[in-house]
Amino acid sequence: MNPFVAAAQQRRLVLASSSPRRATVLRMLGFDFEVAVAPIDEAAHGLPEPESHVVRLAELKARAAAPAWPDRVLIGADTVVAIDDAILEKPQSAAEALAMLQRLRGRWHTVFTGVALLDGRAHRTVAATERTEVRFADWDDAGLQRYVESGECMDKAGAYAIQGLGALLVQEIRGCFYNVMGFPVGTFARLLAALHDPEAKHG
Repeated sequence: MNPFVAAAQQRRLVLASSSPRRATVLRMLGFDFEVAVAPIDEAAHGLPEPESHVVRLAELKARAAAPAWPDRVLIGADTVVAIDDAILEKPQSAAEALAMLQRLRGRWHTVFTGVALLDGRAHRTVAATERTEVRFADWDDAGLQRYVESGECMDKAGAYAIQGLGALLVQEIRGCFYNVMGFPVGTFARLLAALHDPEAKHG
């Protein structure tokens, strides 16, 4: 139980994600929840603008899992890295991971996460996005290649994990650390409150 969130708002939670990082953050915060994975074709539903992209996919993930949990609160989330008007998602190969890291090194980029909560019982959805600015240190190709060979980057947006070995890639951060992990805790708490407030607006 999290002492900062009303007990009624912590019940019936289902995480619609296979991400172990999001589950770790939720457990760290003291929430009890189930996990339900309902894969969607992200490539088919993506949008070119990163904030719209992540919130759309977060909502779709929650909706995809909702039929199996009709009286629960579904939590959907999606994270991308954006730089030079390009969206970097999870690399599909080691070569692509290395190219992403080379593009990010020594520069600022933005991490966007969309979070959507769908209450099947109340037929209500709220969603929002969080953004964090991250600056990479200027690592050489040999260091980046060794990181790729560790395997850590292969299921991470932008090809790095700030909570793991990839912490050494990061020189500076502006904003929510947990957003870079893929689950902005403040945004999530605000959405939980909004979901139970009939006067709150979507977004």
